[in-house]
Amino acid sequence: MISKNQLKLIRQLGQKKYRKQFNQYLVQGEKNVLELLNSPLKVNDVFATQSFIDNNQSSYPQTHFITADEEQLTKASTLVSNNAAIAIIDMPSTVLPDENSLILALDGVSDPGNLGTIIRVADWYGIKHIVASTDSADPYNPKTISATMGSFVRVSVSQVELPEYLSTLNMPIYGAFLDGQSVHSTKFSGQGVLLMGSESHGIREQCAKLVSNKITIPAFGGAESLNVAMATGIILDNFKRQA
Repeated sequence: MISKNQLKLIRQLGQKKYRKQFNQYLVQGEKNVLELLNSPLKVNDVFATQSFIDNNQSSYPQTHFITADEEQLTKASTLVSNNAAIAIIDMPSTVLPDENSLILALDGVSDPGNLGTIIRVADWYGIKHIVASTDSADPYNPKTISATMGSFVRVSVSQVELPEYLSTLNMPIYGAFLDGQSVHSTKFSGQGVLLMGSESHGIREQCAKLVSNKITIPAFGGAESLNVAMATGIILDNFKRQA
């Protein structure tokens, strides 16, 4: 049965300072926890309803399941619903992308939901690693993890001093701007960096000056802008068409 100290730890890991202190984070909700259990990632504990344990324990005999009722999990969780299971896992070590591939870089994407959706989009297009500026959303924020819909197990995010990192790369850097060349006519190379900025500020000057190719998604209607996750998906699709 779940203890008071374990419930306290779950609540604490909803906050960034405790995630950093314990080097652990939460995975919440049935779908995300099952994705986790089917991945190579090491799971410390899974707190779950008896129903979840009965349905899954035989498939994951090495997993340490701890029984809790849904009311307890809901009180400890950051989610409003879907609290059949909560897992605690260790943060992985930082891994930078292979420079012989397409690299996705994010400058100041501060909304956890957008970051989580971008992780999901990256997973769809086979991108395993994302680099993000240090002021981007925390990749281990519960809202980020939830928005990935399980893709967090296949895509890692490394937060770096982005201008310094980009300056070390010897490959084209494609930056998304409002006044760039249309993605429909851009000839993308097999290797390169796709750099996306925040919805409010775009790509900041320190990174913008490192961009070799300014690109844009042409508009055909009256919308003022696109959500950054949506725009990332559209541009990645154009990259992959030429891969």
